[in-house]
Amino acid sequence: MKRIIFFSLLTLVFFSCKTSQSETTRQETRKQPNIILIMADDMGFSDLGFMGSGIETPNIDRLAKGGLTFNQFYNAGRCCPTRATLLTGLYAHNADLGWMTASDFGRPGYRGAISQNSVTIAEVLKTAGYANYMTGKWHVTYDKTMVPGGDNKNWPLQRGFDQYYGILAGGGGYYDPNTLTKGNTIVPPADDFYLTEAINTSTIEMLEQHYTSKKEQPYFFYVAHYAPHRPLHALEEDIKKYKGKFSKGWDHFRKQRYNEMKKKGLADAWALSKRPVDIPAWDTLTDDEKAMWEVYMEVYAAQIDRMDQGVGQIIQFLEEKGDLENTIIMFLSDNGGNKEPEGQLMNVADMKDIGGKTFNQSYRRNWANVSNTPFRLYKSSNHEGGISTPLIVHWPSKIRMAGVSQQSGHVLDILPTLMELTGATYPTENKGHTIKPYQGKSFVSAFDGEIQERGAMYFEHEADRAIIEGRWKLVALKGNKPPYKGQWKLYDLTVDRTEENNLIEQYPEVAKNLEKKWNTWAEENNVLPLDGRGWGKRIKSDINNKDI
Repeated sequence: MKRIIFFSLLTLVFFSCKTSQSETTRQETRKQPNIILIMADDMGFSDLGFMGSGIETPNIDRLAKGGLTFNQFYNAGRCCPTRATLLTGLYAHNADLGWMTASDFGRPGYRGAISQNSVTIAEVLKTAGYANYMTGKWHVTYDKTMVPGGDNKNWPLQRGFDQYYGILAGGGGYYDPNTLTKGNTIVPPADDFYLTEAINTSTIEMLEQHYTSKKEQPYFFYVAHYAPHRPLHALEEDIKKYKGKFSKGWDHFRKQRYNEMKKKGLADAWALSKRPVDIPAWDTLTDDEKAMWEVYMEVYAAQIDRMDQGVGQIIQFLEEKGDLENTIIMFLSDNGGNKEPEGQLMNVADMKDIGGKTFNQSYRRNWANVSNTPFRLYKSSNHEGGISTPLIVHWPSKIRMAGVSQQSGHVLDILPTLMELTGATYPTENKGHTIKPYQGKSFVSAFDGEIQERGAMYFEHEADRAIIEGRWKLVALKGNKPPYKGQWKLYDLTVDRTEENNLIEQYPEVAKNLEKKWNTWAEENNVLPLDGRGWGKRIKSDINNKDI
């Protein structure tokens, strides 16, 4: 009898342990990572504090210190194309947003909105059981639909997101944007509204709601900041922190950033590009001119500072929930620093309401050149200053060896990377539409320190063209008249990431091979014919094209 009881107890313990182990295995299998993707708008490659910028970004710096910083990662050079590419895993032209949401050209590649033959990251992650949230700048739907009662098929909630709060448009400033939207409703901003803080606050509110009602469900959160996009609008308390901090000028800070980046392995074997001839040496400015330019940079820095404060709130929230280890946080910028002027240059004595609603200014090429240290050119260009993005990936439970990753990649690659990490499946059909195959490549192996050959990456914006394959980059600025084909130049990025030494005469066969590949890509992705017209002429393209 004792023997029977003993074996009965042994059997019970065995099956109890087996059941417990099975349940633990199921829980571990079910424990998919949460994902938070944070995007800055028009922030240059070297604007973060840990790169020697002089801008306080302790929270983003913390992500970099504990994660991977990809220093050879690329975007599409401008807001709309980058966002379309990021969201869909397609080259922007293949997703029908090869230019901007401001116009529908009436032909494939340039319809002013992401295609119905694409799916967004949110739509894909739903297949893996994810809840999807978004705050901030959308900017992938046609401008003429961004009105109450407008066609909302390309608004966030119709493209896979469960909750949305932000601006549909690409501009509008920080204090009184006219496309502020909650869910599917365009709403007026409050009297004390400031966009960056509204994004920060609403992000935490949505996270709180998720952990209250859907704690066991994994989530994807896309936080698309407007900062530090022009105009120079920032809160007074943030501006005060930077008073006098940039008095040494742009020449000093370019060198400071470059030296700090070299020290951290972020500017490996790259020279510092020469200061452009249209930017004067800081020491040649008058005291009044220096004072004016200092103010512009102080406000710009304050814009980034407030964004970083929001990142800090996210980190703190995850720590309090005990979920920081199992959350992938990605941070990047949609393009490089922006040289575009806004408003007339002002003497400091004439400046009123600095950083406020009426301070419609920009920091221009003079400081944008610093933001893009050590690279050449700016937002909208296919040179490195326009398309290089400082991708940071923080995931403590997976990334054991923090530091700089030499893995090259493109915003195209984020969708397939997240698919691999979550087990999501990519559809061939959605809502009755045939879905184009995604075009990116996963970079999950980089989390284990591996470097994989990325393959060719392609670029075009406003007739600027480029292809990067391995060590080589072939790039051309637009031509002045149709067919807008500017002269190709060839650079070896392993030693000349700053594009100072054109090698096309030494390696003509390399250039011909790359040009052939670019032409094939352009034909297959609705890029051609090249369009180098100005903004106004492009806007008029859609006068007779109402159906998108």
